[in-house]
Amino acid sequence: MSVEAMYQEIILDHYRDRQHYGLREPYEGEAHHVNPSCGDEVTLRVHLEGDRVVDVSWDAVGCSISQASTSVMTELVIGKSLGEAMELREEFTELMHGQGKIEPNEDHLEDGIAFAGVAKFPARVKCALLGWSAFADAAARATHADDQEKTR
Repeated sequence: MSVEAMYQEIILDHYRDRQHYGLREPYEGEAHHVNPSCGDEVTLRVHLEGDRVVDVSWDAVGCSISQASTSVMTELVIGKSLGEAMELREEFTELMHGQGKIEPNEDHLEDGIAFAGVAKFPARVKCALLGWSAFADAAARATHADDQEKTR
């Protein structure tokens, strides 16, 4: 099996068996993002305990790439500190903007390396980044909500 075929299979597996799918409570931050170029949508919730990502839940309508990427992202960030999760987001974003020329770090991105081939198709990069962007916004809202709680 070629590497490309293996990557396609990982993406399809995450699309068929979406991890952490379905919006749950409790959560401190929520974000809804839309990819205007294709109409994909995701609503994503983040639950933090201190600086630790305890849960990420989501609901989406869209292509296999956007949904599989969001599924992979949840697996990568849950259990990490917010700083570690944002570093993973940055690493994944760099991979997606690398036009297929960046060698992904499998130790960091795990199943996220399957999207290396997607980076060769600029129209699909936004699909792969949709859930990651929603995560960043939801995490920022969760952090902001926590800051507001402390000032009360």
